Amino acid sequence: MEWYHAGGLLIGSIVAMMAIGVPVAITFMITNVIGIFVFSNGWDGLIQIVDNSTDLITSFTLAPIPMFILMGSLFFHTGLAIKVFDALDKLLGRLPGRLCYLTVIGGSLFSTLTGSTMANTAMLGSLLVPEMRRRGYNGRMSMGPILGTGGLAMIIPPSSLGVLLASIANVDVGQLLVAGLLPGFVLAGLYAGMITLQLKMNPESAPTYDVEPTTFQEKIYQIVVNILPMGLVVFMVIGFIVFGWATPSESASFGVLGVIILAVAFGKFSWLSFRVSLMGTVRTAGMVFFILMNSTVFSKLLALSGASQGMLDFAIGFDVGPYVVLSIMFLVLLILGMFMDPVSMMLITVPIFYPLAASLGFDLIWFSLIVLLALEMSQTTPPFGLLLFIMLGMAPRGTTLIEVASAAAPFLLCDLILVLILVAFPMLALYMPSLMG
Repeated sequence: MEWYHAGGLLIGSIVAMMAIGVPVAITFMITNVIGIFVFSNGWDGLIQIVDNSTDLITSFTLAPIPMFILMGSLFFHTGLAIKVFDALDKLLGRLPGRLCYLTVIGGSLFSTLTGSTMANTAMLGSLLVPEMRRRGYNGRMSMGPILGTGGLAMIIPPSSLGVLLASIANVDVGQLLVAGLLPGFVLAGLYAGMITLQLKMNPESAPTYDVEPTTFQEKIYQIVVNILPMGLVVFMVIGFIVFGWATPSESASFGVLGVIILAVAFGKFSWLSFRVSLMGTVRTAGMVFFILMNSTVFSKLLALSGASQGMLDFAIGFDVGPYVVLSIMFLVLLILGMFMDPVSMMLITVPIFYPLAASLGFDLIWFSLIVLLALEMSQTTPPFGLLLFIMLGMAPRGTTLIEVASAAAPFLLCDLILVLILVAFPMLALYMPSLMG
C-alpha cells in the first residue's frame, strides 16, 4: 500500500469518527485496531501492540501532569485564587479599565499555578465576567482579555499541555517548561498593550467608577501577605528546575506541597476541598493517560505503514525555504483547531511535524513553543475553539458565538505578533533553557 493510502486510511478514520462525535480515546482505539489488522500480523500483532502500549504512560516524564492538575485544583477549591484577585484588585485602585488589567495580571499569575488553559479561562470567566458586566463593560472588553489570558497557561510554566507535548515528541520536559517563561510574560505585556489601545479608541467600553481608596500601607500589606507567598509556589516549581535542584516530576510535587502549606497557613485547607481536588485530578489524568496509550500505538502504526516517512519525504521534496514549511505547519494546526481539541491535534501531527522540523534544522525546544502557541490560538479559533464555548457558557444570555470570537480576535493578533518575535529572536525562548545546561 502506498504511503498516502496508508496515511489517508489512518488519519481519515480518526477525522471521520470525530466528525460524528465519537470520543477521542475511542476514536484512536478503533483506528488502531483497524490499522493493526491492515498493516500488522492480525491477532499476534494486536497482542504485541497491547504489550508495548503502556511504555509511555509508565514513564516518569508524565508524572508532572497529575501533579500540575492537582496543584491548580487545590489553588481554586481552597479559595487561594480569590485572595490573590482581591489583593490585585486593591492594588490597581481607580485605574481605568482596571478589571481588564486585573484579568491579565491575575491570569498570568494563576496560569503559573494551574497549567490548565480550561481551568484558567473558567476561573477568570466565573469571577470577572459578571462583575465587568455589572460595572458597564461592553462585551468585547469583558470577554476578550479573559479569552486571551486564559491561553497563557498553555506556555507559562507549569503547562500540563507542555509536559504532554514534550513526552509525545521526546524532548526535554524541563527545558520546554522553562522556555515558555519569558515569551509568556512578553505575551501578557502585549495583551496589556492591546487593552490600552482598545480603551483609547473607545473609552466608554470600560467606564470608570468610584472605588474605595486603598492606603499605601494597605497595598504593602496585600503584596506581602496575599501575593508574595504565591511566589513561593512558583519558585518551588520553576526555580527548582532552573537551578537543577529537582526534576520536573519532583518540582511538580513540591508545587503541590507549597499550595497545601499556603492553604493551611491561611486557614483555607479542608479535607472536602482536598478530596474534590483529588477526585477531579484522577478523572482528568486517567482520561489523558488512556488517550496517550492509544496515541503511542497510533504513532507506531504511522511508522509501520510507511506513512510517516512518506509524508516527510513529500514535505522536504518541495524547493521552498524552511520558514515557508514552518508557516504551513502552523496553518495546519490552526485549521485543525477549528474542529479538534489540542490533545487530538498533537497525537496526529507530532509524529509527522517533529521529524520534519528536525530535518529542517529547527531547535525542537523552540519549535515546541511555536506549536504550543499554535495550539493556544486554535482554542479561540471559530467555529469550534474550545475556549469560545467555555466563554459562551459564562456570557450573558443572548450572547452569540460570533460576538465571543470577535472579542478574542485582537488577542489572537497579539499571539501572532509573539510568534513573529520568536522567529526573529529565537533566544527569547532558548535563553532560560540555556541557563540549565
